[in-house]
Amino acid sequence: MAEQTQIRPPGGAAEPPAASAKPDSAVIRDALGVGVAVGLSGFAFGVTSAGAGLSLLQTCALSLLVFTGASQLALVGALAAGGNPLTAAAAALFLGARNAFYGLRLSAVLGYRATAKPFAAHWVIDETSAVALAQPDRRTARLGFTVTGLTLYVLWNLTTLVGALGAGALGDTDAWGLDAAGPAVFLALLAPKLTTTVERLTAGLAVVLVMVTLPLLPTGVPVLISALAAPAVLLAQGRRERTRETDGTERPGTGPDDTAPQDGSAQIRRTTGEDRA
Repeated sequence: MAEQTQIRPPGGAAEPPAASAKPDSAVIRDALGVGVAVGLSGFAFGVTSAGAGLSLLQTCALSLLVFTGASQLALVGALAAGGNPLTAAAAALFLGARNAFYGLRLSAVLGYRATAKPFAAHWVIDETSAVALAQPDRRTARLGFTVTGLTLYVLWNLTTLVGALGAGALGDTDAWGLDAAGPAVFLALLAPKLTTTVERLTAGLAVVLVMVTLPLLPTGVPVLISALAAPAVLLAQGRRERTRETDGTERPGTGPDDTAPQDGSAQIRRTTGEDRA
């Protein structure tokens, strides 16, 4: 076998070998799996939107122009429940605000030019962010983002159209379980990333907050309330660490006064020995 030569920069050590990139086929497979699974849940939105009284044009325009499933479902769900349109729109807007935070992170990961960012921003949602951030380098992140976004956008809009047209034939979407496809896929992507105790506690507390507030608050608000789980867990973790540090410094035999010699004899002996050496 031929030997591989490491290139050493002038005056520097050899650079570590680059991490092996993820195969394009694996990235495309994962992206298509997410895009197809979540894209099919557009049926639920189309049926729910038609049942809420929105026209076919309004339903399709929401999917084409808004394209953020949770916010769309929150909007039509609130309207179907008889909510005020302005309140429903505000809840959908607050729920969709999380995409702005995804965009801040993806901007550095994807590295698109300024002219391309407005077009890419339309595809910044939960699923595209999860697939892109799971990749080891920029090239595969762009590939995963593009394939997921394109697949999901096309399928979501097609199934929205079919769902709105066939709302009467499909009947109750709860019986089909289509509204659970998106959260199920996102949970499957998120669960392997919960590797620390703090992350698991944060996720568990967020679930508890949603379950407690869901029967009490308007649609979309429980999701916003669940975001309080992160600062709550981090605050508790910070207090716990400070308590440990305080206990460690005040434990007998570990403080500076306990470890310091009572007289200068030890210091004198050490200095004298060093001088002789």
